[in-house]
Amino acid sequence: MKANAKPRSVKQRKYNSKPVQKKRRAQRNAARRKLTKTGRVRKGDGKDVDHKNRNTADNRSKNLRVVSKSKNRSFKRK
Repeated sequence: MKANAKPRSVKQRKYNSKPVQKKRRAQRNAARRKLTKTGRVRKGDGKDVDHKNRNTADNRSKNLRVVSKSKNRSFKRK
């Protein structure tokens, strides 16, 4: 969530402020920074960084790929 964006509800704000969620968000941001540094993604390019094994803590280069937002957000959940 962007710094100036408002959460949809008090419940959502409470969920996002939990330490576990903060840690997971930091891991996702680290993956994005890593691929930005290598030049594979840019800010505003409409792409997402996907973790092939769905583990956001695993930021090895071979586990990260660049995909469109629609493709990354359309996989079937368990």
